[in-house]
Amino acid sequence: MTRTLLPLTLLLGLILTSCLFKKQQNPIEEALSSKNPLIKRVMDSLHRHELQIRYTQIDRKKDSIVFTDYDFQVAKNNYFYPASTVKFPVVVATLEKLNELDSLSVDTRFYIEGDSVETTFAKAISEIFAVSDNAANNRLIEFLGQDDVNRRLHTRGIEPFRLAHRLSVPDADDITTKPLVIYLNDSTIATSKSIINKYPTALDLNKIKKRIAFYEDDSLQLGKFDFSLKNYFPIASQHNLLKRIIFPETFPDKERFKLNEAQRKLLLDAMYTLPKNLGYDTSEYYDSYVKFFMFGDSTDPIPDYIKIYNKVGYAYGTLTDCAYIKDVKNNIDFMVTAAILVNDNQVFNDNTYEYDEVGIPFLAQLGRELYNYELKREQ
Repeated sequence: MTRTLLPLTLLLGLILTSCLFKKQQNPIEEALSSKNPLIKRVMDSLHRHELQIRYTQIDRKKDSIVFTDYDFQVAKNNYFYPASTVKFPVVVATLEKLNELDSLSVDTRFYIEGDSVETTFAKAISEIFAVSDNAANNRLIEFLGQDDVNRRLHTRGIEPFRLAHRLSVPDADDITTKPLVIYLNDSTIATSKSIINKYPTALDLNKIKKRIAFYEDDSLQLGKFDFSLKNYFPIASQHNLLKRIIFPETFPDKERFKLNEAQRKLLLDAMYTLPKNLGYDTSEYYDSYVKFFMFGDSTDPIPDYIKIYNKVGYAYGTLTDCAYIKDVKNNIDFMVTAAILVNDNQVFNDNTYEYDEVGIPFLAQLGRELYNYELKREQ
């Protein structure tokens, strides 16, 4: 056998290049290797937290935008409860439907039959993103119906996804929507018809039944909590929806949502607008109230040069954030979506979750680690 010996300098160069490649191969793993205690305490008990993360580097080459995705434990078949993140597709579907109706616009006034609260579609959208308002979201579901939201998402290639129920109301899983009373102008109103949706089928996924007990009607029930009839919005689907909204031009026409420019601007403005800019009390609704990455563990103001376009969710001990983060001063931007379970006692519906102690600090520090990585990364 003949062996060819490489020159020492070439060999050292190959070794160095290989090491650098491995080090940079997955920035999420680099962030999670941080010695910061906010990261470390989660990583030291990783099996408890069902952590999933997708991070996207964004590079611009001439007129093109290039995405490089990195994953940590992302698996569409490993179920987590998406909570309020489903409000994001509900808003997108609402705007698309309004774009198809000549008689309605985002400024159209309406109320749900049997409800005394009058609103507009634009106001509901701003409330959903500014403070994650459940009632605003449910009003839009009455306008759309679950089946229409699912159809619109699937048509644009966002799947798997399943909207099965409203949020935080007794009749959350009612398949029949309530009529809307709509003001066509100052003197004319119309009432929409109820929509009858399909009954959701039980999801067959890993981790669809969780933990050891749960409360139901103030009574402790022993056994795993069954999420099989709940909403379903995995990490990859959330991330892909975000990409289509922030960078629609990077997708073929059939995968873009049909929003006009004014609608898209309204959506983007709502996604990053802080509660204080809509008149909410800053002592309760501080800047990071629904911005977990980078700032979630602080009530200090978010710097004006950092824009976070996102939607969070938190319920059943699961925290999720799907965000596009842009620093206009340092000219960097990236996307990150993550979900983490914080439920040490393994009991659901007892309001004992480590959101503020573990979950939000972890997501905040994860955002800071990735932000600092981007600051140092060669573009």
